[in-house]
Formats: sequence, C-alpha cells, structure tokens
Amino acid sequence: MTAAPTGADPRDTPTLGALTGGQLRRLAAVAGLSATDTAAYVRVLTDSLGPVAARPLSLPPPTRTFLSDDHTPVEYSLSFRPDAAPALRVLLEPGCGADSLARNGRVGLEAVRRMARRWHFTTDALDEIEELFLPSGPRGPLALWCALELRPGGVPGVKVYLNPAANGAERSAATVREALHRLGHRRAFAALPQGAGYPFLALDLGEWAQPRVKVYVRHDNLTAGRAGRLSRTDRGPGPAAIEGFFRAAAALGPDVAGLGRRPALSCHSFTDTADVRPSGFTLHIPVRDYVRHDGEALARAARVLRHHGMDPSVLVRALAAVTGRRLEDGTGLVAYLALAHQQGHPPRVTAYLSAEAYAVRPAVGGSAPTAMPVG
Repeated sequence: MTAAPTGADPRDTPTLGALTGGQLRRLAAVAGLSATDTAAYVRVLTDSLGPVAARPLSLPPPTRTFLSDDHTPVEYSLSFRPDAAPALRVLLEPGCGADSLARNGRVGLEAVRRMARRWHFTTDALDEIEELFLPSGPRGPLALWCALELRPGGVPGVKVYLNPAANGAERSAATVREALHRLGHRRAFAALPQGAGYPFLALDLGEWAQPRVKVYVRHDNLTAGRAGRLSRTDRGPGPAAIEGFFRAAAALGPDVAGLGRRPALSCHSFTDTADVRPSGFTLHIPVRDYVRHDGEALARAARVLRHHGMDPSVLVRALAAVTGRRLEDGTGLVAYLALAHQQGHPPRVTAYLSAEAYAVRPAVGGSAPTAMPVG
C-alpha cells in the first residue's frame, strides 16, 4: 500500500476523496462538462462516500468491496455514441465504510433518498422491491451500488444496482422474477437468456426519457457463437454484430474455446410493461482478464470505437486523466468493454475505468508497482 513519506505532515497524505475527486474533475474536462457542473459533481461524489472520503490512502481499503479489483469503492465509465460527446458516469458504493452488509445497504439506501430529495425524483420503484434486496440479514458480495450519469446542468441521471443473491444465491432467479413482476414486467423473466447466475438488477431513477429495469446475467466460458445468440430484443443487433464485438474485445487465441477466466455479462433492459420483449441489450466483456497489459486493452477499445464511427482519442485522454502510469505497467485500468443497443438509438460503446486508488494489477509476464502513485 502507498504510505506517506517518513516525517511527512499527515495533512499532506492523499485521501480517497482527494484522489477520486481529482480523477473525476479531469474526466469531466475530457467529457466537456462545465467547471460549475464539474465542481458540483465532485462534491456529490465526496458527499456520497461520506467519512470514507477523508480516509488516507496510506490505510487499506475501508472494505473488500466487489466493485473493483483493488477494492476502491469508485469506478468510472465513458459511454460513446457517434458524433456526440461521451457520457461520463461514476459508480460508487455509498455504504463502503459500514461494518456489515446490512448496514452497508441501509447507508446506501439513505444516500439514494437524499439524492431524491435534492433532485426531486421519486424512489417508488426502489421502495416497491426494497425488502427483496435489502433484507435484515443480507448475503452476497454487495448490498447497494449507485451510478450517476453526469449531465450538463448539474442534475445527474441516477441508477441503483441491487444484489439478487441477497437472500441466497439459490433464490436469485426467484428474486429477479418477483422484482420484475412487482415492477409491472410480469412476463419479462421468461424472455431472459439462460446463464450461470444473476449478479445485478438495476433501476433508473430520476429524469430518464425511458426509465429502465435492467437484469444482468452471468455467462461462464462464453464463446463468440453463443454471445451472438444472447440478445432477446425484437429489433436489436444481429448475431454477426455481437460476435464481431466479442472477437474484437476478447481477442481469444485459436486454442482458447471461450472466456474461461472472468465471465462475460449480458444485460437486458425493460422499459414498456406492455411489451414482453426487452427494449435493450448490452454485452459486457471483462477485457482486463484477457490482455497482457492496458496498452492492449486500449488498442482493442480503439478498434471497436473506430468500427462504430467513434473517436478513440477521447478514451486516450480519459486514461491519462485517471492515472499517470504507463499502460504497459499494469492491467485493469480498462476493466470492461461493452456494446449496448437500445431500441430507437444507435449503438453505444462503453469503457469502464478503474480508479486504482490502492493497487495496480501486474501486467501479465511483467511486474507492476503494488500501488499507484497517488495525489
């Protein structure tokens, strides 16, 4: 772990809030947000982290959060569309400093409700399914995560991520089915593809043109051919488009059958309760587990972006905004690449970026610092 220099003033020790706030400020400049909006969003980030924001990085992570490989409770993403500025998002775990999973969920829930009061939106959908995902004795790797899509004007789009295994992994499918039923999507569960589990259910809260309920499915040992058959949308991408993205992002060798390390995730979104079929489909590839270093991850992302008519130089600047290390010195800065199709919209490519507040994963076949230079 990174420690303060001997004899240094403790007030000079970098904190989690200072590091992530600086990263967010630089990413916001890349995404074209104004200085006023950026300052407001940095305050939202540090306020949402609570006391953990003031925690020195010389200490270990507050909890072993599942949100990132080095247990930083913050992750960034840039969602690219043709001929438009990328949408910047930040994912965080408001309850990361709690001493139990139950307390973690309660802190996260209150953070979301504070946001609802601040930005005048309702939490009715979340309230409807709260007891399914936030029981008194929750299980699983997470309680509640919150994502903010940082829009011009200072009012973000809010998303909440919940754990279907909160009452036990064996009940995940039943929990997802019941949640969809309560939210009005009574026949949606049958439309989902087969998989090895349900890691997340997500809700759009606040101002969205079409608020979504999103269900994530895990796919072990996924191949390009199977990936091409995952979409259940009526007017979504064809198998060839999905297979092409899979091959570009995963770049498996000829002797590798599928994604045998970290699994891929599919996500289907539901917007119209009268429609049995999902309105959106996304495939998430954990690129960090299938590259030697982040230089390779960037090269793959650049090929995908160019193929879809998007500018990869923006991603280059985004990586520089997050870290000053060489891309060849680690793997995990680019955590996931995703291709999203939403009905009535052009495809989107999303790159998920790790904050690396506590550690850098070593490059394959090489060495990397055990922790990134902070501050």
